[in-house]
Amino acid sequence: MKAPDYPDGPSGPVRMADVARLAGVARVTVSRVLSNPASVAPATRVAVQEAIARLGYVPNLNAGTLASSRSRIVGCIVPTLSNAWFAETIDGLSEVLAAAGYQLLLGQSGYGPVGEERLVDTFLGRRVDAMVLTGSERSEAVRGRLAAAGIPIVETWDLGLEPLDMAVGFSNYAAGEAAAEHLLARGCRRPAYIGIEEQRSAKRLEGFTAALARRDIAPACIDAGAPPTTFETGARALRELLERHPSIDGVFCSNDTLAAAALFECQRQGWAVPQKIAVVGFSDQPIAAATVPSLTSVQVRSRELGAEAGRMLLRRLGTVAAGRGMASEHRIADLGFRIVARESA
Repeated sequence: MKAPDYPDGPSGPVRMADVARLAGVARVTVSRVLSNPASVAPATRVAVQEAIARLGYVPNLNAGTLASSRSRIVGCIVPTLSNAWFAETIDGLSEVLAAAGYQLLLGQSGYGPVGEERLVDTFLGRRVDAMVLTGSERSEAVRGRLAAAGIPIVETWDLGLEPLDMAVGFSNYAAGEAAAEHLLARGCRRPAYIGIEEQRSAKRLEGFTAALARRDIAPACIDAGAPPTTFETGARALRELLERHPSIDGVFCSNDTLAAAALFECQRQGWAVPQKIAVVGFSDQPIAAATVPSLTSVQVRSRELGAEAGRMLLRRLGTVAAGRGMASEHRIADLGFRIVARESA
């Protein structure tokens, strides 16, 4: 790219030295602004960024990678980009990493191990500095590739028994238990579950079933199909559930889309909520407070989950650069959950 004319400016391709001269700083300062903006004083950072914008400078990322052995790219794999809860996690992660000069490379696995395996291979081929994954269950092939790569890994949205490297999230099993206990406390005696074909949903069902089993209750359950879910699939699942088990008086749904769909179907059918059937969702999306009646939901901090994953990666990347190990107490972050009780249950 040829630089725009300015007094004593370059006449050929714009170089880092040109940016440094226009900003009145050393070349190494420009490099720090590009690689680690938080390490540069705000006024200096603004001067360099303005010079970059004025000159139209585009850094040579390949050259930087070769010189530092760092790509400053973090790969992030989520099941889908269409759901708000994963979008919030990405937003929190991106904000933390961007402040430290890292960029995200995103991919969606489609909720399947094959999709995740392909993306892991792609990201490792791009020499990402670290990776953020969704869930704690993955194939042995993926586990082997990631172990061999030796890069920082954070698994999110679930806490398994032993993470690959680091983990941030909550117990889906415990969330299912809490939902069951909430429905029982609200007087439900025949609770049911609407889930999806997905590992974290299965763990919520396990916890839900275990809590009810302690009261000698076996819950009815129905599978709404493969994710991502829609209002149509949620409404159909509730109708089928009540056709098979007309006596149920409460339902825990694997996500708020299914739960809102259940509420809408109850309104269409004239079924009073929570008098005939109580409804509990999961993830506490904005729609939960907006429905009529408002939706009780298990709240997880989706955005903070992503932000904490970013902070964990930056700590690990910093300790690796300094030749130190990471303290074991920083490897797992349990952000927990809470039930936000509203009108539906």
